[in-house]
Amino acid sequence: MRSRILVGLAVAGLAAVTVAAPATAATSDDATLSVLHGIPDTPVDVYVNGDLTLDDFQPGDLAGPLELPAGDYDVALTATDAADDSDPVLGPITLTLEGGMSYTAVAHLTEDGEPTAKLFTNDTSETAAGEGRLTVRHVAAAPAVDVLAGDSPVIEGLVNPDEATLDLPAGTVSASVALAGTTDPVLGPTDVEIADGTLTIVYAWGSAEDGNLAIAAQTIDGLHSNPDGVNTGSAGLAAENRGDVWMPVVLGGAGLLLAALVIVAVRRAAVNRSR
Repeated sequence: MRSRILVGLAVAGLAAVTVAAPATAATSDDATLSVLHGIPDTPVDVYVNGDLTLDDFQPGDLAGPLELPAGDYDVALTATDAADDSDPVLGPITLTLEGGMSYTAVAHLTEDGEPTAKLFTNDTSETAAGEGRLTVRHVAAAPAVDVLAGDSPVIEGLVNPDEATLDLPAGTVSASVALAGTTDPVLGPTDVEIADGTLTIVYAWGSAEDGNLAIAAQTIDGLHSNPDGVNTGSAGLAAENRGDVWMPVVLGGAGLLLAALVIVAVRRAAVNRSR
């Protein structure tokens, strides 16, 4: 099983991606909620508190952000021809939202390939002028990865469904990523842009074994009020825009599983060199 996953990582190309205008950090008593569909080959209908909310929601779609009052919401995913949510393919799952917070709910696969879901809280706290924030979320049926600066791992064993977050200077940086416990990069060096005052959230989703790994990205701006901030946009997988704008890009080669993680290695390496 593991050897098949590793082969999938080595040969899987990424699907074409669509990308959208950034959302804005939550500032009111309402919560903001986006929803990412990261289960391959499984279009669904999404019910919230028993009501059909998203019809024919396709893998790779990012919906939202929606402004919702704080409270509990029961979410169920059904087949697209279901009459109601009485026979869900996933759920019902209770999402608890707090006012003034930003969330993304992700339907995805576990590392073993089973459907599941997780509610992530997006870090929209203020960033320093000239900096953006990167969050990488591993929601793919794929093994753990290490991020390398040179031959040394600076992040080890990032696994599904964990995340890593770092504030970074706006601009373009690069490093490399290897399978956990190895120092032979499966990708890199890879360049990724970070926008000033913007949270960029990168999701690795899909299945390595099935050869359909993909990258999706979400951006949330307004993390500071610097009028000179640089907006570099975002990149990800989305077949339909619902509040986020996506720029088409095709990524390929060597299983670009966690491309944005490479930025972390560059920043850590720079800090180590300065000491």
